[in-house]
Amino acid sequence: MATQRVALGPDRPGLRLLLLVALVATVAGGVYAWWSQPEPEPLAPPTPVAGSPLSAPVTASRQRPAPVAELTVHVTGKVRRPGVITLPGGSRVADAVQEAGGVRGAAATGSLNLARKLVDGEQIVVGLSGTAAAAAPPVNPVNPVDPASAVVDLNTATPEQLEQLPGVGEVLAQRIVEYRDAHGGFRSVEQLRDVNGIGDRKYAEMRDKTRV
Repeated sequence: MATQRVALGPDRPGLRLLLLVALVATVAGGVYAWWSQPEPEPLAPPTPVAGSPLSAPVTASRQRPAPVAELTVHVTGKVRRPGVITLPGGSRVADAVQEAGGVRGAAATGSLNLARKLVDGEQIVVGLSGTAAAAAPPVNPVNPVDPASAVVDLNTATPEQLEQLPGVGEVLAQRIVEYRDAHGGFRSVEQLRDVNGIGDRKYAEMRDKTRV
């Protein structure tokens, strides 16, 4: 018993070897435990919900509405201030008559469609019959009727002037004006064929008497 205690004393080589083996085992275990730890995976970004305001692209600025174009017309006849006037786009015949000072005296406006939208460059004759309006001397430089050839401009002629065309009465003249307003004017004379009531024969009579 005394022999074993002496062999394992603090100054013996056997005890030192045991301590060294224990130290190495402890270090190796710590390194293994550190390397075996699971690595945290990065979280995926959240999926945007369809239709969410956050998923919509952000625009730098909103589109601004286009400014309203102006149009110029010539108001003549029995009005207080006849002449060339400028109005906002989309104005109607009633606006032009009012801007010209209104009807003078007891002049009748039954021949005018006051609710019709204006076309740039047209002439509005107030208080005159269709025949008198067609015979009136032109004042506006943009004249819908060419006196030399008696050709009517489809984009600027009044209903009264359209009635001067062959085979065109009050109803058909109003249809031509309504078609012009609905399609933003005529781009060619051939578009008269699209107006209800104008067949091949009537178009042949009107073709040489009109222009755009």
